[in-house]
Amino acid sequence: MAGVGAARAADERLRGVSGDSAGPEPGGLIIVDKPAGMTSHDVVARVRRAARTRRVGHGGTLDPMATGVLVVGVQRATRLLTYVIGTDKTYLGTIRLGQTTVTDDAEGEVVSEASAAHVGDDAIRRTLAGFVGEIDQVPSSVSAIKIKGVRSYTRVRGGEEVELAARRITISRLEVGEIRPVDGGARRDVDIEVTCSSGTYIRAIARDLGAALGVGGHLVALRRTAVGGFTLTEAVGLDELFARAERGEPVVTLGLAAAARRCLPGRDVDTDDATVLSHGGLLPAAGIAGPYAVFGPGGEVVAIVSERGGRARPEVVLAPA
Repeated sequence: MAGVGAARAADERLRGVSGDSAGPEPGGLIIVDKPAGMTSHDVVARVRRAARTRRVGHGGTLDPMATGVLVVGVQRATRLLTYVIGTDKTYLGTIRLGQTTVTDDAEGEVVSEASAAHVGDDAIRRTLAGFVGEIDQVPSSVSAIKIKGVRSYTRVRGGEEVELAARRITISRLEVGEIRPVDGGARRDVDIEVTCSSGTYIRAIARDLGAALGVGGHLVALRRTAVGGFTLTEAVGLDELFARAERGEPVVTLGLAAAARRCLPGRDVDTDDATVLSHGGLLPAAGIAGPYAVFGPGGEVVAIVSERGGRARPEVVLAPA
């Protein structure tokens, strides 16, 4: 929680700094190491203050309990977030067997308990192995999924019974780490590392493991270590982000063109083609599987395009007006 406190303190200091004193932060991505106790929206709000712009978004929600990689877009780079959200994610998590909660994680009220002392390591590993591959997963009812325009978690907290439909997801890797007794042996904690498709709920893995073993389960810790090719090794904490802002340094760590190259395949074009594309025009197809980024002769990103009908057609124009 130290990062939360430091960021809030810096946020208060920055309230006295005019957003026009140094101009808005140039567009790009920030790979934030989100602290526990904050929503993804909270992080966006603080980055808006540090970057002195309202045009900020994130590329994939993390629950308040979770920590780790949150890709944040600033200015024109918010339009790249569409291509970040759908990438695979990697998580480190800890499942507690022997307790079920209303939220499927440690933030919710415990609704049932059973001794997990008799559950063997082999049974845990064997059951988790069955989750690898393409599976149908029922999301946690306390999730951000909308039902007739209302978030599922809002309905549950309002006392409604919510049943969500299963969704097809892919778990490409699920490795089991340490398995250890807790609470005098009545519970068992299981460390896991998961690489999975967008839309996967690690809380649901914990819930389903506990249900399959007949003792219940929930998630007690979660850290996202990668979103696509963005990892914790390049992530910055909110305290450091605000320290940079207070020193007048850029807070964006990956400029717009560099971010586009990290997110997508690329194609380089000459000045004439860059001009055509920047005005929404079409280019001849280059046989590149799309979508992909197109870069002008100076290395600047012009647009994100996809090819169909023998033409490269802009999905998003990123060149300044």
